[in-house]
Amino acid sequence: MGLDLGMAGVAEVSMVRHFLIKTALPIILAALAAAALVSAVLFWSSFRADRISIDRQTSLMRLVISQAQESVAHDQESATVWDDAIRGVKENDPEWMDANLGAWMHTYFGHDGAFVLDQADVPTYAFIDGKVSPAGPAFSDISAQVLPLTAQLRRDLQTLDDESITGEHTPSPGITDLAIVHGHPTIISVEPVVSDSGEIRQEPGTEYLHVALRYLDGTFLDDTRDEYLFDGLRFSWTSDTASHDADEPLMSKAGQPVGHLIWLPFRPGSAVMSFMAPVLGLLFLITAAVLAFLIMRLHKRSVTLQASEAEVRHLALHDTLTGVGNRLTFNNGLDDLLLGREKTDQLIAVLYLDLDRFKHVNDTLGHPTGDELIRQFAERLNKIIRSRDLIGRVGGDEFTIALTNVESVKFVEGVCERIIDAVSQPFNIDGNHINVGVSIGVSLAPLHGSTRTDLLRKADIALYHAKGGGRGRYAIFGQAMDALVQERRAVEHDLRIALEGNDQIVVLFQPLYSAGTRRITGVEALARWHHPTKGWITPDAFIPVAEDTGLVEQLGDRVLRAACQAARGWGAIKLAVNVSVVELRNPLYPMKVANILMATGLNPHQLELEVTESTLTDENGICAANIEALRELGVLIALDDFGTGFSSLSRLQSLAVDRIKVDKSFVQGLGTPGSSDAAIVEAIIKLAQATGLKTTAEGVETIEQEEHLQRAGCDDLQGFLMSKPVSEVELSKLLQSQDEQKREKAS
Repeated sequence: MGLDLGMAGVAEVSMVRHFLIKTALPIILAALAAAALVSAVLFWSSFRADRISIDRQTSLMRLVISQAQESVAHDQESATVWDDAIRGVKENDPEWMDANLGAWMHTYFGHDGAFVLDQADVPTYAFIDGKVSPAGPAFSDISAQVLPLTAQLRRDLQTLDDESITGEHTPSPGITDLAIVHGHPTIISVEPVVSDSGEIRQEPGTEYLHVALRYLDGTFLDDTRDEYLFDGLRFSWTSDTASHDADEPLMSKAGQPVGHLIWLPFRPGSAVMSFMAPVLGLLFLITAAVLAFLIMRLHKRSVTLQASEAEVRHLALHDTLTGVGNRLTFNNGLDDLLLGREKTDQLIAVLYLDLDRFKHVNDTLGHPTGDELIRQFAERLNKIIRSRDLIGRVGGDEFTIALTNVESVKFVEGVCERIIDAVSQPFNIDGNHINVGVSIGVSLAPLHGSTRTDLLRKADIALYHAKGGGRGRYAIFGQAMDALVQERRAVEHDLRIALEGNDQIVVLFQPLYSAGTRRITGVEALARWHHPTKGWITPDAFIPVAEDTGLVEQLGDRVLRAACQAARGWGAIKLAVNVSVVELRNPLYPMKVANILMATGLNPHQLELEVTESTLTDENGICAANIEALRELGVLIALDDFGTGFSSLSRLQSLAVDRIKVDKSFVQGLGTPGSSDAAIVEAIIKLAQATGLKTTAEGVETIEQEEHLQRAGCDDLQGFLMSKPVSEVELSKLLQSQDEQKREKAS
């Protein structure tokens, strides 16, 4: 029995050993192998996800640094590609340079420093760390870093043609680099000060240069950390970092180290493993489920990173305000369309759009309202154009559209009309009903060109023609438009030269005579332009150009100052001076008038400013407020060309004018059989008398017209019947002769 028991024990042990060897051990080994394999896969996946994440963040950091350099250069171009900038730096105007090239760059764009260098790279202006600094000493601290860049830029400029330097649709040439400045890692960007219109010619390589500094260890770190979620982003001079940090070296173009940007990288794999480690041992038997869960988590993290990269690419190619393509995207898309059009016989239409009166909205209601207006405008455009068409925002309120597969010009005209109708509907923004319009210029491929540059240029010319025709309309490019634009640009160019000198713009004076006594009671100052080669240029040819280009304020300032200076020697007669709507919409205009009166010593009660009925359309009340301020100074206000617009008694009362000038178009019809002008003139004069206003009739050329006006009760007369416009000297003689006749009668 004992033997049996012993043999039974041996057999049991053998069975256990067999179970362990043949069954349990393989299962255990399989389980261990599976656990090891799963663990290896998990750890490898974690490491790989971390590595991919870090590589992508490093690539993104390089892109951010590159875009920061491009952004600084782009910020500079907003002020350096500008005719006024050339004049400002050449005149060495410190206040202008500080307002446009120094303090403004610091306040608006966050630049840490700015310099202006002349043709010899001698500093003429310096702005460092929030304040204007002595140019020489300030520049000497950074000259070693800047002068190699300026030398390279000037060499580059000498190899470029004028169009490349001042091209309308291309950035101006510049150069950027990284360097150590004042103990800071710094972006240094050098841009030439060049003409935006192309009218100011400069010898390539001799341009004034604008140098901008942007520190990389200041607000740049905060902005980058917040925008791109770089955790713990900081700057270090060395790469001696902890193993868990990511490091991107900053190098100059010459290969010189500038420092390192260091941050704590996001590691999605490590995050998942940290979460799973405490329970991994307890979930040994459900490894597959854990693995599936882990893969899903890793996939989710990867998707998030990919979405972030896609967003960065989207921001680089689209306008952030409206979501439509930016200039680069539109240009590339149009190039592709033109390349594909060669295989078909259909047209491609390029539309250049510009909102009318948008600047007025920005100035009166603020930039947030202007941004919302732009956004809603883009929404309306997207509803009109087809999905296969292109749309891009290329400027503040400028958009471009490319219509593909166009079968006829009539189709393009229909699209333009729908856009104009859509924009004519009021925009409702924060309770304000804003009325604007849109002007559209159109060019067609291949009728007007086969390249993007030609089509955009000609669409821009057509846009200019549409605006000149009264805005709120469209125009399709025609060859005559190009000639008109060139002629208008020539007038603008010559007018700028004329205003810079003192011998072309002449002020003449046309007397105003009392209808009852035929004595001179006042004079009207008139601007005339004597061109050195073209002779006398009529006001109708240059006044509209001056108003469109903003030169009318400079012209009006010169005429008003010269007239007030001359009128001091003419006794107590009234001096009438015309005021443009552009001038009157400037909130600072009353202060300008007050300064001129003070400088010349003219009595404000002698000055009478003539405004047109277009001031009545000022919806925001700036013109009315300026008129009220001028009247408080003692200046009189006359309403010029009365009867040609939409005058009404209520409008007159709201403007509180002192005189009405009856337009010459009504005066010329006096005495003509069948004409109703006599009744209109009498009604205007009675309206003025009823409201206590003085009246002046313009364009009096015949005795019959004079007698009609005398009988109607008009106060003063003006026209060639009495006197044409004369010079200051001739007017003085007329006044002297009048005084002598008065003394003879008295004696």
